[in-house]
Amino acid sequence: MTEQTPKPTKNRTWLYIGLFVLAAVATLVVVGVLMNIQGKKEEATQYPLKVVEIAADELDPAVWGMNFPVQYDSFKKTAENYGPTTYGGSEPYSKLERVPAMTRIWAGYAFSKDHNEDRGHAYALQDQLDTERVKIVEQPGACANCHAAETPQLIAEMGWEGFNHTPYNELKEQLHTGSSCADCHDPDTMALRITRPAFINAMEKRGIDVTQASRQEMRTYVCAQCHVEYYFQGENKLLTFPWENGLSIENIEQYYNDAGFKDWTHKETGAPMLKMQHSEFELFSTGLHAQSGVACADCHMPYVREGSVKVSDHWLRSPKVNVATACQTCHKFSEAELTARIETIQDRTAQLLRSSEEALIAAIDGIVAAREAGATDEELNTALQLHRAASMRWDFISSENSTGFHSPQESARVLADSIDLARQAELEAYKVLMQKQGAQAAAEAQLISNQ
Repeated sequence: MTEQTPKPTKNRTWLYIGLFVLAAVATLVVVGVLMNIQGKKEEATQYPLKVVEIAADELDPAVWGMNFPVQYDSFKKTAENYGPTTYGGSEPYSKLERVPAMTRIWAGYAFSKDHNEDRGHAYALQDQLDTERVKIVEQPGACANCHAAETPQLIAEMGWEGFNHTPYNELKEQLHTGSSCADCHDPDTMALRITRPAFINAMEKRGIDVTQASRQEMRTYVCAQCHVEYYFQGENKLLTFPWENGLSIENIEQYYNDAGFKDWTHKETGAPMLKMQHSEFELFSTGLHAQSGVACADCHMPYVREGSVKVSDHWLRSPKVNVATACQTCHKFSEAELTARIETIQDRTAQLLRSSEEALIAAIDGIVAAREAGATDEELNTALQLHRAASMRWDFISSENSTGFHSPQESARVLADSIDLARQAELEAYKVLMQKQGAQAAAEAQLISNQ
């Protein structure tokens, strides 16, 4: 008897149908993925769009934007007012009105007359042209270094010294463009580049060849061309970064002391003062982010994805208004937690700034009282040097644009020293005052006895 093959059961029939459907779906998914990959490859090969040749002297961001529309669209947003943050943002306001102590701390200097919150990079030139400081004091052309895209071309035409010492009010007629793509990018390769000689000169003196920098280092260096402390050296007003001894406030102070340099003489105390500028690079260099290899652009120009292309967001702004992209890439906490951390650091730094300002005003009052009692520069020398040291430390953090966030511990240390030095200045001034008052009382007593 021949054995018959059993007929498939109903369940087995459905199993075959299910397997067939599953295989068909899997095939469609694989085909879809392959098509997507191929599409992304084609999209990537078409980027950037080579619409125009970018000339070596092209400064107009709109022209660069024809080849790089994604970056240009985000860069245009630097003209937008995204509003204030707790201690900064893009909403312009008078810092002198918000912190009245600044008018006395900078007494006799142009900053005591006009000091405002900056707007976005799109206004780099316009905000400088509008400030009263360039009208109160005859500024050198070196002031245009970071505010006008024409700077490299003018330096090539006029020479480094000629550009720096030409009066700003003469030079400004040739300035028409604020921040530009050309400030940071090579028009042929789009590679990051340094276009400002002062940074190159300062790094060379520190033994660093910027031409050997990695791309990640360059994502900080292009910012450090401008976001730094500086001064105008010598008769030719050469823009100079005081970094030969290092980047700390003590290193910078030693540099200026050795050079016998002062920015101005304080109107009330007569102290030889130093005005710190926007020392973002110096302070950032001492912080945990810098120590971990994070670049300025990682937080202020975080990567975003447009289709298959990863690009830097060129809407340079406070990371506080962009926490999800600027911070959460590395820090796996909620936006609320990260924002709270930022605010804690900045609030504590602001409290220390206010305490430092109170101590500086007390020192100024003490020195003024001693002068009114007849104290001389020689008698007040210790108090004046302490005033100078305390003020520059406060200014190092006050004029830096992160309210301590770039390096919280260093900010707290510098401001603690500022408070201490200011109180020492106050005590020294009152010692002199007491001596003067004692001498005056003795003289009056002697006069009475002689009568």
